[in-house]
Amino acid sequence: MTAPLARRGGEILVRHLMLNGVSRVFMVAGESFLPCIDALYGHRDAIATVSFRQEGAAAYAAEAHGKLTGEPGVCFVTRGPGATNAAIGLHTAYQDGTPMILFVGQIGSDTTERDCFQEIDYRRMFAPVAKWVASIDRTDRIPEFVARAFRVARSGRPGPVVLALPEDTLWGEAAVADVPPAPRPHPHPAPAELARLGEILEGAGRPFMIVGGAGWTEEALAGLRAFAERYDLPVGVAWRRLECFDNRHPNFAGHVGYGMDGRLARRIEEADLLLAVCTRLDEPTTEGYVHVRSPVPRQRLVHVHPDPDELGRVYRADLPIVADPVGFAAAVAGLAPRAAPRWAGAARAANAEYLATLEPGPMPGAMNLSALSACLRERLPKDACVTVGAGNFALFPHRFLQFSGLGTQASPICGAMGYGLPAAIAAKLAFPGRMVVAYAGDGCFQMTMQELGTAAQNRLGIVVLVFNNGMWGTIRQHQEREFPGRVFGLSLTNPDFAALVRAYGGHGETVARTEDFLPAFERAAAFAEAERMPALIEVRYDPDGITPDTTLDAVRRAALARAGTA
Repeated sequence: MTAPLARRGGEILVRHLMLNGVSRVFMVAGESFLPCIDALYGHRDAIATVSFRQEGAAAYAAEAHGKLTGEPGVCFVTRGPGATNAAIGLHTAYQDGTPMILFVGQIGSDTTERDCFQEIDYRRMFAPVAKWVASIDRTDRIPEFVARAFRVARSGRPGPVVLALPEDTLWGEAAVADVPPAPRPHPHPAPAELARLGEILEGAGRPFMIVGGAGWTEEALAGLRAFAERYDLPVGVAWRRLECFDNRHPNFAGHVGYGMDGRLARRIEEADLLLAVCTRLDEPTTEGYVHVRSPVPRQRLVHVHPDPDELGRVYRADLPIVADPVGFAAAVAGLAPRAAPRWAGAARAANAEYLATLEPGPMPGAMNLSALSACLRERLPKDACVTVGAGNFALFPHRFLQFSGLGTQASPICGAMGYGLPAAIAAKLAFPGRMVVAYAGDGCFQMTMQELGTAAQNRLGIVVLVFNNGMWGTIRQHQEREFPGRVFGLSLTNPDFAALVRAYGGHGETVARTEDFLPAFERAAAFAEAERMPALIEVRYDPDGITPDTTLDAVRRAALARAGTA
């Protein structure tokens, strides 16, 4: 065997990214990791490097890449301020269960513990929002640490890993062998657990399945669909995991979480069996732990999750099963009812209730966001990818669009604002042949709108929809509910968003009437595809239209009535 040649630390690290299948990294350049940048230059034909304007957006893009592809998104940022900016992407990846690796340039080992320029203890700083935080303090240990980082990011409940890169580690040289990636294990139910699941299903009268989490493959989704069909199960998707079950499938019951239809909420509450597959039953999905009470639910609970620490942490399950999506779907392939289920027809009824929610209702003003999203539902290709930021505007695509499977939507479960545009950049890079549309509120968009420059620089034909109501809408709804009529600190003075994208060489339009939207969208989509440049439509609408189901005026009047001052 030929002895390994001495290589600089930056080269060793980038070589191991290639070994782990990384074909793209997201970055804001910094002098603290120059050897990595030079190695990326040397391997630019194998790994594309996408430079962002701000580290938070780069980290968002890496998280979105992980969410959309199932493979860890990789991000490089510099020490101190760069790492601090990137923390929002880590928080999103941690709460959303997204595989991601953040590499942080670090001061040299010879100057630690002096509070020197941009020094931060990353273990202490990132411990609450990462699965593992470490510093690679020796050049010859880079292969070991990188191999472990990919394993940890992908295993159990996926999540982010942070590796600090001291300058002397990256500039140093070592003759060390490569560490190839190991096969990925897929935990699956034990035979006894599978048999017990079959018994519990046989004894149920009103079962309901909720699907979510990360780690799904096309094969696993197909297996889950077949399982739902055999048992005639109504299936809901957990909060902002709309890609986990085909929304056009006849067993689909809807999006479970904030803003869900009241009939769906009652169906979940009245179920005598909940089968939660690879999802956390978190606060948004249960609408504040109301529809599924903690710690002991009213419903019988079978909870399947790849992380054993999640099972029993919030809810006591009657049958906890440690399994990931691949393992669970493969195991239930041999499970089938012995007779026609007693709840036959429940899935069909739940689906009919869901389909009724797709009909847009009225909204105040000339622009109806419900009708806009319903129109897009018919216009978008089935493989289109829609990225959505955070705010009340997000309730409209979640209600009225339909998603067909993996890679068709990305949105932050943790409610992080500024996500839509960086995620759309990641989506278009991952799926260049697909249409990519970003939903962003006016406040949400302005947190990362400088990344229009990143989209233009990389000639990405994305379409960005900016919903402008001139305020922080979600907080306004809460403020009117708790302190009606005492509106404060929520107004926004906004730029001409359409002019902004034109300044970057893109296409921009502003619409304020429902009937004007589709023609504007067709022009934007045609420009984006032909010119491979971003297009943006600013959608102006009445601030009173706060959700698909209510208005601010109605929220205020209800609050005043409760207070006896109406």
